[in-house]
Amino acid sequence: MSTTSPLDGLRFAFGTLTVIPVRVTRWDREAARGGMLCAPLAGLAVGAAAAGLGLLLLFLGAGAPLAAVATVAVPAVLTRGLHLDGLADTADGLGSGKPAEDALRIMKQSDIGPFGVITLVLALLAQAAALAQAYDASWARGACAAVVSATVARLALTLAARAGVPAARPEGLGAAVAGVVPLRGAAVAAAAVVGAAAATGGLFGPYDVIRAVLAVVLALAAAEALLRHCTRRFGGVTGDVFGGLAETAATTALVVLSLG
Repeated sequence: MSTTSPLDGLRFAFGTLTVIPVRVTRWDREAARGGMLCAPLAGLAVGAAAAGLGLLLLFLGAGAPLAAVATVAVPAVLTRGLHLDGLADTADGLGSGKPAEDALRIMKQSDIGPFGVITLVLALLAQAAALAQAYDASWARGACAAVVSATVARLALTLAARAGVPAARPEGLGAAVAGVVPLRGAAVAAAAVVGAAAATGGLFGPYDVIRAVLAVVLALAAAEALLRHCTRRFGGVTGDVFGGLAETAATTALVVLSLG
């Protein structure tokens, strides 16, 4: 019986959730379990890269709005736009109002419908506006917002892959990772990210600790609400639903971090 090393999980996480050139050596349930538990680490790397570009532009004299747009662009590039595409497809499937089988067929189509376009535009505008406000407050707040939002976005994927959440299709990424994460593992990952967010907020003051924790908690709550709705409508999760969950969590976290 083969054993899974931590590196298998890291390769799975970075190889499936980013464009970082990592060779996925195993594509089984055990590797998927490790990969989804490592998803927040992939988000941390994506967020750090996004913050790095935003800070570089600020250093070169760009304003907060341009730095914010660049920060939003980096996760899109590092994921080949898969999460954004998933958000749009999920919006089209839900907005169609059709039965599960028809809605899933709509989501598999290569084009994007009006529900998807509107959802994409609003999500990207909200992300850029929130980051611009954070960068305008200070470069450090903008960078931290980028890292926290990207990390919690991937944590939402960890929680969506927990035991008991079914796949809507027998094939695809959704089927490969659905139900692979034990509930205890999901809880530990969530606690770790909440603790890290609180520590990050502590760099700015007591109020920011509360705001950072609220950003993570409310982002996960929004993703959970979408997950439950999609599970009822589609009969389970798909790769598109995972993308929609990530973007929903990221957007919610950024909006909360911009308040106050």
